[in-house]
Amino acid sequence: MRASQDELIRPGVARRGGRRRMVVAAVLAAAMALTSACTSGGGSSKDGDKPSSWQSGEDAPKASATITEPKADAKDVPAATAISFTAEQAQETTVELKDSAGKPVQGKLAADGKSWLPAGALEYGQTYTATVTATGDDGKPATATSSFTTMAKPAKQIRVSSFLGDNQVVGVGMPLIVKFSRAIPQDYRDDMQRRMTVTATSAQEGIWHWISPTEVHYRPKEFWKANSTVTYRVQAGGLPLGDGWYGRSDLTVDIKIGPSFVMTVENRTKRMTVTKDGKVIRTIPVSLGKKSTPSSSGTMVVIEKKRHTVFDTMEELGPVDGYRTEIDYAQRLTWGGEFIHAAPWSEGVQGRTNVSHGCVNVSMKEGAWLFSNTRIGDPITVKGTERKLQNGNGWTDWNMSWDEYVKGSALPYEPAAQPDEETSPSADPDTTGEPTTAPTA
Repeated sequence: MRASQDELIRPGVARRGGRRRMVVAAVLAAAMALTSACTSGGGSSKDGDKPSSWQSGEDAPKASATITEPKADAKDVPAATAISFTAEQAQETTVELKDSAGKPVQGKLAADGKSWLPAGALEYGQTYTATVTATGDDGKPATATSSFTTMAKPAKQIRVSSFLGDNQVVGVGMPLIVKFSRAIPQDYRDDMQRRMTVTATSAQEGIWHWISPTEVHYRPKEFWKANSTVTYRVQAGGLPLGDGWYGRSDLTVDIKIGPSFVMTVENRTKRMTVTKDGKVIRTIPVSLGKKSTPSSSGTMVVIEKKRHTVFDTMEELGPVDGYRTEIDYAQRLTWGGEFIHAAPWSEGVQGRTNVSHGCVNVSMKEGAWLFSNTRIGDPITVKGTERKLQNGNGWTDWNMSWDEYVKGSALPYEPAAQPDEETSPSADPDTTGEPTTAPTA
């Protein structure tokens, strides 16, 4: 929706000369009569019949304000609407939105200072009044107002869900994962991404990356800072998302980042080096994939953990090459079937020879130790094998360079500032590793 501007009338200082002053006053009165429904300027008055001080002959405010969206008396306004405005020569600008009962709506100014976004979707079929007040260095306020009515609740709504649930503790490589129940058209992704914010404490630069039309990830430029907290919010409620579809509701998730637990595997040495908060705490012999089924080289993260499972490839590979094997301490790295897991049958060659089908084999003892210390989202980098990790085969967000990753954003990348606490718009498990129930909007 693109609304017309509500112009603010800013009369000049009254001049000397009786006839000329009368003409100016007449023009001013006519202009105010035409625009009083959507704008006003200068000081306020408790008595509606009493003119404000600048209208009595004093200088008009230096500042001016104009509400550009929604326009005055607009109908069928999306419940996700922002209040867009312009403010000229303003030292301070405030925005107030009230419902028909006069109750204030919470919200905040956008980073660019050109719009104001309610904290949540507005009620459907309700009337609201927005007031923008701009104050210049002369201390005189200029105001613009606009009343509008939101649309009826739409029949076609898109659900938004998060892989992670509130209060989960994840590894430093965990991408934030948001999914939509219907594909978001290319032309609407920037609108959606503007409503997706990430707040990290400690502050970090990061960006959203569209994996597909139904899935978007977020990662910081570097691994999450250990023991930090992250809140991400998707304000999809009432937002137009193409072809008559709208976001069903908003979504907010609070998570915590655990210690920095990073695994690095070198094919040359057949060793895994484990660091915790930057210090090497363990070196583990491994056996990687043999030449016919090599392990993937690249950076992956732990996707899921299973204390006990069965690997069954009989249907995929057939009775000759397939196998059905019970596995302990399994940690998935790729969708294609690469895991870290205990492999007691290869303990004799671990650290010397690659014999696996592509997994990272460790001993039962080391498998149990790793399983008890890792979290979903802990990163692992495998180096020096015959095969490169394919992006998309797992949560491969960290397998891309930063320059490559930002290309997946629907908004132009702008390097973030470094305040004490950063909010990045579209442009931030339990100890057993089993995902908790994810919130769905």
